[in-house]
Amino acid sequence: MKKLQIILTALLVTLSIHAREGSLYDGRITVNVIELAKKGDQLVVNLIVDIGNASVESNRSLNIIPVLTNGTISKELPEIAIKGRRNYKEYGRYLALMGEKQRARHVAPYAVEKGYGQQERALNYSYTMPFEAWMSGARLEMVSDLCGCGVSSRERAGEAPVAHVSVEKERVVVPPASPSLAFIKPQIAETKRRNIEARVSLDFVVNRADIYPDYMNNPAELRKIREMIDEVKHNPDITVEKLEITGYASPEGSPEHNRRLSEARAESLRDYLVARYDFERSAYHTGFGGENWDGLEKLVEDSDMAHKEEALRIIRSTEDGTLRKKELMELASGRPYRYMATNMFPKLRVATCKIGYSVRPFDLDEAREKIKSEPQNLSLDEIYLVANSHPYGSETFADLFETAVRMFPEDETANLNAAMAALMRNDIVLAERYLTKVEPSLPAPAYDNALGVLELLKGNYERAEAHFRAAEKGGLEEASRNLEEFIGKNNE
Repeated sequence: MKKLQIILTALLVTLSIHAREGSLYDGRITVNVIELAKKGDQLVVNLIVDIGNASVESNRSLNIIPVLTNGTISKELPEIAIKGRRNYKEYGRYLALMGEKQRARHVAPYAVEKGYGQQERALNYSYTMPFEAWMSGARLEMVSDLCGCGVSSRERAGEAPVAHVSVEKERVVVPPASPSLAFIKPQIAETKRRNIEARVSLDFVVNRADIYPDYMNNPAELRKIREMIDEVKHNPDITVEKLEITGYASPEGSPEHNRRLSEARAESLRDYLVARYDFERSAYHTGFGGENWDGLEKLVEDSDMAHKEEALRIIRSTEDGTLRKKELMELASGRPYRYMATNMFPKLRVATCKIGYSVRPFDLDEAREKIKSEPQNLSLDEIYLVANSHPYGSETFADLFETAVRMFPEDETANLNAAMAALMRNDIVLAERYLTKVEPSLPAPAYDNALGVLELLKGNYERAEAHFRAAEKGGLEEASRNLEEFIGKNNE
């Protein structure tokens, strides 16, 4: 790839920095320092990071790291990770498979962005940390760290100070010792339904749909499905309701032929499972998932085949599958297509087996035990009950709301409660991330109160008061307490 240019803007100073020769990324990044100042006992950092259309080699990650330094002491702030296509997907799988101990040790980046797709985007980077004496004369620098495939290459992205910490005379404010927060009780789940999926690449004889369990790599692939099924089938808390088996085809041949063959192969996998498990036959559902172009794109991207970039352009830009196939067959007299047909197409004939199941409800004592080993089988309201069985504000109390949002990452109640748990720990960055996933109207008073506490911790006292007043108008007692403690003491 070409070199990437990083531009740092602050106090009307623009620095143009080039990556080293041979760097595996391309594009331009602009970092605009909006604020770097001491507020109360906190140091506030506000940046706008314009990533533009920066792109990164597929298996690499380009990490942009703000570093506060006075020349002797340095402190790295959370990084922004810009990941290539393969690295981004592998990171997602890593998070999904992470165990509880790994999650407890995991330090997440400030943001993870896709370094592919040519999408223009900018991030508002806001970070607050306790102010220390050495920071008065400190400056902010940027460091880029290119890593992947076991290689890490770190370099300073600036050759001059970007911005100096501003230490100003401030209004003396007495914040509440412990801001009042209103945790929301989730709705009780009528039925706890879950899904688990295995993706396998079975080897079939050409143009045949029969499964031979001992053929080529089939023993290992079939074991994946059996282990997944055994995990849920032998769990007394679980009832299996549905098994969906979907076949995917490689692109060669006509669409109709591919459909018939893939459906037949999905049915063969169903018959293989029917012979080994006692589920009702009506629980099985088979279907055709289409020609596996996504899989082909990944294989081409990860290869060193001739005419790789031209092939990727066709795969990504030609909408119609039949026309896409025709263009690939005409590329370079068909040589790339023949290479893909021999080396890649067999890997595209995959099947997925997705199990839909329900989990019985747990009482509090059972839930307290299950949260340790099977948190995925608890409902949001069950996790809430377990959290509230611990002392309010305790470490375990806050940790359990973090567990809840990991299990239900898109749920607004889970995100609002996790934001309030982060505010308890004065973790402004994490609280702000969770609050971005909450609609202001769901529920408005608790949301406004959480925003008030967030602004209070950031030192934005007028904004905090406005949010507390809005929450108080909605009838929230916690907001009234915050107003009495904060506004009363600071307006005397």
